[in-house]
Amino acid sequence: MYSLGIDIGGTKCSVTLGRDHVPENPQELIIAKKKFPTVVKRGHKAVIAELLSTADELLAENGVKNSELMGIGISCGGPLDSKNGVIMCPPNLPDWDNVHITDIFSEHFGVRTVLENDANACAVAEWKFGSGKGLDNVIFLTFGTGMGAGLILNGRLYNGTCNLAGEVGHIRLATDGPEGYGKRGSFEGFCSGGGIVELAKILIGSHKRNKPYTVLREQGDDMTAKSIALAAKAGDIVAQDVYCVSAMRLGQALSILIDILNPEAIIIGSIYTRDRALFDDIIKEVIAKEALPASAAVCKILPGALCEYVGDLAAISLLF
Repeated sequence: MYSLGIDIGGTKCSVTLGRDHVPENPQELIIAKKKFPTVVKRGHKAVIAELLSTADELLAENGVKNSELMGIGISCGGPLDSKNGVIMCPPNLPDWDNVHITDIFSEHFGVRTVLENDANACAVAEWKFGSGKGLDNVIFLTFGTGMGAGLILNGRLYNGTCNLAGEVGHIRLATDGPEGYGKRGSFEGFCSGGGIVELAKILIGSHKRNKPYTVLREQGDDMTAKSIALAAKAGDIVAQDVYCVSAMRLGQALSILIDILNPEAIIIGSIYTRDRALFDDIIKEVIAKEALPASAAVCKILPGALCEYVGDLAAISLLF
């Protein structure tokens, strides 16, 4: 038997063929993968048609029949209704309004199909195969293009009353600051790829009064969270300030999550995993000041273990 994972994003889509069991190395769960640009202006019907044809091709190329599939997992940005398998017009997927995606795939392939928010799916992958393996209370933070969370509480994925649990990026950390999730000073504003770039532009403006040299000014519209991190490691003062602010706000948000949910681990992906050295000392200092000591003592702050494979494993992990 085999598993099939579908990842639907605003930039790209991917289809992954996996095994029906988890090898010792979870990366070996993946047998083959195909991806293509989403091109959202085509509309959801065209994208879904390409997903179906791509999946058909992937199965045929690997000699897998539909009857040999144990199931299909679909990962997509929210909002969505995971219970009924409906995508409900995510911001990065205009025209995807009330799309009954699991019905479409289960009818085409004749197997069980499940849908989950992409942050939740990544949380399940890290919990089952990665840094959260063996734990019962885990929070996974995306910290990439945006800031979202997946919550594993008492050994189960927690979705909330209307499937919106884990939207931590909307938490306000300051009365003003970079904008994320439609709110200035939000967690996502301070701790996301786009937020870090906006924060850099704000700090460049404030530093102009003192006229310090910064390579970030030369980057202009080409500036990214990664290029700012590289500048910070090379000694650029403004870039270092950017990551100091982001790390401080990350520490504040982690303290809130530690106090409210009392997790065993908070796993942070993407930007944090790549540039831990720019965050760790500051977030440890903030957590020591802000969080309840007993709760902080039992919570580990960990990088994602699955790294670039987490997206590929996320949808498949929903089947295990």
